[in-house]
Amino acid sequence: MSTGTGGGFQDPPAEVLAEAAAAFGLLATPARLHIVWALAQGESDVTGLAERVGGTLPSVSQHLTKLKLAGLVRSRREGRRQVYLVDDPDVVTVVRLMVGQLTERAGRPAQKEPVRLRELGA
Repeated sequence: MSTGTGGGFQDPPAEVLAEAAAAFGLLATPARLHIVWALAQGESDVTGLAERVGGTLPSVSQHLTKLKLAGLVRSRREGRRQVYLVDDPDVVTVVRLMVGQLTERAGRPAQKEPVRLRELGA
């Protein structure tokens, strides 16, 4: 196991790894990942999110509270309702990348050899 600068990359500090693990942990449930995915498409209130992700109002509200406490989403008051939006654009990037890649793989027939990045034009 390398802890140096092999490959030109410096290992991140333990605090950064812990913070990243906590963020990934919050997104490790399909419901929360779906909520962040939905909010990445545009802001919404709890009712709209519950309809979109197929959850109950109390469960979606609890998920939003956890995501909000972690700083991944935020809310603002609009009249009598709370409107939620993603508070971390980098999280949106990671979620879109991961979900997009998995969606693309699901649409392709299984291959014997893994697709190399250079074959994808990267």
